[in-house]
Parts: sequence; structure tokens; C-alpha cells
Amino acid sequence: MAQAHETLLATPLADRHVALGAKLVEFAGWLMPLQYSGILEEHRAVRARAGLFDLSHMGELFVEGEEAGSGLAYALVSDPPSLAIGRAHYSMICTPDGGVVDDLIVYRLGLERFLIVANASNAAAVSDALAERLAGCRAVLDDRSLATALVAIQGPLAAAVLAPLTDVALDTLRYYAIAEGHVSGAAALVARTGYTGEDGFEVIVDVSEAVRVWDALLDAGTPRGVVPVGLGARDTLRLEAGMPLYGNELGRDTTPYEAGLGRVVKLSREGDFVGRAALERAQADGPRKRLVGLVVRGRGIARHGYPVFAGERSTGVVTSGTLSPTLGEPIAMAYVAP
Repeated sequence: MAQAHETLLATPLADRHVALGAKLVEFAGWLMPLQYSGILEEHRAVRARAGLFDLSHMGELFVEGEEAGSGLAYALVSDPPSLAIGRAHYSMICTPDGGVVDDLIVYRLGLERFLIVANASNAAAVSDALAERLAGCRAVLDDRSLATALVAIQGPLAAAVLAPLTDVALDTLRYYAIAEGHVSGAAALVARTGYTGEDGFEVIVDVSEAVRVWDALLDAGTPRGVVPVGLGARDTLRLEAGMPLYGNELGRDTTPYEAGLGRVVKLSREGDFVGRAALERAQADGPRKRLVGLVVRGRGIARHGYPVFAGERSTGVVTSGTLSPTLGEPIAMAYVAP
């Protein structure tokens, strides 16, 4: 087992996960906790109280310089220069033919300073694409993915647990906003974002401060029923919330319009961006497939790759499926013919 893990990256919280009895698995080249007490229990804790997540495998890419905004406007399909300082939006980086390289969160930290958070499986691809697309711009790309840690607390009690530990005014921090401050004495970026469908916060710190922040949040949260949460419950939570997962609902063979996320593409803005012409055609022609949510009536779970039928006719394929702990019945997402 140890030999199999030698080639995997470990987050700065790996020892904490082992001490907490986590089941560890390989994910996107990282050794990550799949579950601690159990997926069902962890899922329900997030919905009822709050859960603590180690997301240090995600990519953190900083772009700074006098042309950072205009450079990102060319590289991405959204409009980063339209963001107010301290705000964020959901975005995508697409191929020239309109396929999705990755879905991202873009934060504006200053007048010409941005942070892009990418999925772990695509962090290197996003970094490479941004480096290529920002070439010639008066902007610097600083890939700090391996130098930063990301800890998230999600759920109805998230603000109550985090507030005493931070100098960021959480009561005035809006959804999809970010602020610089401290958490448990560590310099941090605190964002009101998440991937669970619940209120919550994502805390970005230097890797050297990850253990301090994790321990402080867990110590403060445990008396309130806050538990550590692994990738298993993270997936069931996002599926209940209808949030796409790259590699399942999103990929280079899918356009934002097919995923029901055409609102992310800002065709109304001036200027060119990578994939614009293809996405204009995709919008005009209509989608080749359509992402839908399903509830399964009867026994069984619709798993990734299962066919979907309309009567006797095959019409699509399941992209994600699980037994919803909240609803108590199987749910799924699938691409079907429009």
C-alpha cells in the first residue's frame, strides 16, 4: 500500500486524515480522504449542522498586472473585468471549438489581481492554457497550487463556527464574495463559496498554516456536531444540489449550452475570447444533447454510463447517480436528446 502511494501527492493535512481514521483513495493524482465516519453520516451532518473539507488538491492560480483583467477576458468565456473587487463568479475555460477544458471560480482580489480556482484533475491543463493565452499580456501568472491549502466549512452552522476564529466580517460577506484577513491567526483568503448547496466558506492559506486552521475549525465545530467530510459525501452533496462534476457532466466534448450553463458565456460583451465563434454557433444551432435531472422510481441506482430510454428508444446516458440521503430515493443527472 505504501508503495502505491509513493507517486501520489499528499495534502498538508494527510496526517490529520490518518489520525481521524479516514479511508484514503487516489483522486486526480492525490491521496485524499473518501470518508471518515461514513458517507451517509457526513452528508447529513453538512445538511443539518456543518462539515469540514480538505480541498487542498484544488488548483489556485493568481493573475496580476495591468492587463490581468483583459487577458483573462480573452482566456475565459465570462467577463472577469466586470467583477467588483472582492466578488467572484462561476466561469469556464473552453477550447477553440467550444468544449469545456474546466469550470472555475474567478475571484477579483484587487484592481488588477485575480484568483482562479481550478479542479484538481485539470489544474495543470488550466495553468498551461492560461500561460499560453496570457502570453504577450502585461500580466503575470503565479501558479500557487502546491503552495496553498484550501479548507472549507459548509453547512447551516458554518458562519457560527468560523466567526470567532476570523477577523473577516462574515455577516457582511455576501455569497460569491471574498475577503483577505486571518483565520486562527493565519493570513487567509476567506470566500463565501462552496460545492454543497449549503451556506459555507472556503479558506485559502499557505500550506504551512493548513494544520493550524484545520485544527481550530474542528476544535470549535466538534461540540456543535461538525464532522470532517470526505470526497464521497462531497459528491452526494453536489449531486443533490444539481452541480456538475468535470469528467461526468462537463468535458471537452460538451459545450456550456449543453450543460445548461450558457449563462456563463458572455457573448454580449465586446472583444474576442477563445472559443467565441464556436460558442456563437452552438447557441444559434441549439444543443446536440441536454443535461437533465432524474428521479428513479423503484429499486436500483442509475450509475454513471447507464443508458437512458424514452419508451423503447435509447435517448441518452447517465453521467452521475446516487441514493439521495436527503430525499431517500435514487437521483441522477443524464444527457438526453433535446
